Amino acid sequence: MLAASLLSRLIGRALPRAQVAHERLPNLQALPILSSDALSSVAYATEASLGVLILAGSSALKQSLPITLAIIALIVIVVLSYRQAISAYPNGGGSYVVARENLGRNVSLVAAAALLIDYTLTAAVSLMAGTQALSSLLPSLLPHELALSLLLLALVGWANLRGLREAGRVFAIPTYVFVVMILLLTLVGVSNLNLHHGWTPEPPPLEAALQPLGLFLILRAFSSGCSAMTGIEAISTGVQVFREPAARNARVTLLVMGGLLASMLLAVTGLGFMYGVAPDPQVTVLAQIGVRVFGSGSLLFWLLQLSTLLILVLAANTAFAGFPLLAAMLAEDRCLPPQMRWLGDRLVYQNGIGVLLAVSALIIWICQGDTTVAVNLYALGVFTAFTLSQLGLVLHWWRLRGSGWQGRMALNALGAFSTFVVLLVIIVSKFTEGAWTVVIALPLVVWGLALIRKRSREVQALLAPDQGMEPLYLEPNASPCHQAIVWLGGLNQPSFEAVRYACSIADQVTAVMVVVDQDEAGQLSQEWDRLAGSQTGALELKLLESPFSSLLQPFCDFVVDQEQLHPEQCTTVVMPFVIPRDHLDQTLLNQRAFNLFRALSDGKSRVFSMVRYYIPTAGTPGDFVRAAWADVVVEPDHA
Repeated sequence: MLAASLLSRLIGRALPRAQVAHERLPNLQALPILSSDALSSVAYATEASLGVLILAGSSALKQSLPITLAIIALIVIVVLSYRQAISAYPNGGGSYVVARENLGRNVSLVAAAALLIDYTLTAAVSLMAGTQALSSLLPSLLPHELALSLLLLALVGWANLRGLREAGRVFAIPTYVFVVMILLLTLVGVSNLNLHHGWTPEPPPLEAALQPLGLFLILRAFSSGCSAMTGIEAISTGVQVFREPAARNARVTLLVMGGLLASMLLAVTGLGFMYGVAPDPQVTVLAQIGVRVFGSGSLLFWLLQLSTLLILVLAANTAFAGFPLLAAMLAEDRCLPPQMRWLGDRLVYQNGIGVLLAVSALIIWICQGDTTVAVNLYALGVFTAFTLSQLGLVLHWWRLRGSGWQGRMALNALGAFSTFVVLLVIIVSKFTEGAWTVVIALPLVVWGLALIRKRSREVQALLAPDQGMEPLYLEPNASPCHQAIVWLGGLNQPSFEAVRYACSIADQVTAVMVVVDQDEAGQLSQEWDRLAGSQTGALELKLLESPFSSLLQPFCDFVVDQEQLHPEQCTTVVMPFVIPRDHLDQTLLNQRAFNLFRALSDGKSRVFSMVRYYIPTAGTPGDFVRAAWADVVVEPDHA
């Protein structure tokens, strides 16, 4: 109880499910939550491109402008494509959904794996980059970069566990401050060019050429600059975050985000070209531009640097918004354990947030807070997802053939071809710089998702109700003295075995299931009548609604109410408990028996029966191996 109280204080009070609509965000708050990753890339995308071009000498830096224009054209194509994805899939039009509906479930796992990897790298790299920005201002923090990265990760995770509205408030101000500072940088810079500097570009510092300026080097610079496009998909994946009309608001916000990203990227690259800025390992390109425009040590320069620091840290929030939603979709399709789709007390997918925290912390620890290796992997996953999404939309419009389908299909075909070419360029140009790890990790994640899906289907089939079983029946007793309350996690064979056992020991049996909505309650009642037989009296099904995310508390409250209502009767709480056959089954089976036991054991003597059910061996349908015995545990009174 003490741990639960501390957790409640840490992440806030529980919110009723009815309030989920109120937890959705207006566009002004959703924009920073879902766009901080994409907008923050302005701080390093130009520098990444210049860092490759400088290998061909100072004269090659002028290629940054055409490369940036090509990246902006690609941004336009991708943004327009995902606007169409939102229209086609208003409940969430991310790459996984589009690929699943149009390219098949197996191909969709590739898109899902690519996005899971990209979200994880986004969180880790953004936080490490933010820490490095901080240590650049305060060199005394250099030995503590790893600890600072992990601390920032914990703070971002805590803000998201607090819920959507709190996260929107936390992340809105720094994101908008960064956008305003880039706008001021552009306006003051253009004014300076017009009034003082003139429109003749300064020559950059002389650097000797280490490589010839060929097509391959230009493509490498282009692929490095494409890191500006990470995070674009987050809005189409997180449509559920927006207030109604969610799809329309998401489309508008995506267009605004695309416009801001393209404008800011062009402004930074253009100012860097005009002022002859070259990459410097000690000072970032954006900082060099800020010194030239605002002056070293000026208030505006410090605001620019601090806002850059904050948005690099907050860019990780895009991953915390997208990863849990994608994981919940995969869990719904049985490709991940069902726990990933549980809503927490704050109406967020807290298990997904927890997994992302753990994996991101592992990456940060392996990299020791240094982005050198991880940043080379940034765009590989997202361009894989881009390509599959747009290819799926091509097939979608071809099958639909509604109004204007030719133009829509042509746009998505162009996007699929463009992003596929960029994907090949990234793989080839970055392979020896660390991209090989993602090339290996991607099929491994796909294999893992497919394995979970296969085993989950097998387990569900093995736990399905035996169609040949006799209907459950309990002879009514005029003066019942023993009641049994059975927890039902679902209408499956373990649950029916628990009910059958309860009927053998009690005069009155109530099977209780906690449901989320009324539609589910109606379907469950019909299925119960079909499988168990419709009867009234001593055996009944009780469906309880849960106003909060917890499915345990309504059951506990029901048990207490029944004990108070019938104090003269002995009450036994019966719980089915599935015995897994391997470690994977332990993650797939939704076992709440132990949690219920702990919740109902606190402060009162009760009788518990756990009916154990062993998963049958695959390949022998109908030959169920059951343990129809129960462990009866009597707890002493704690009072």
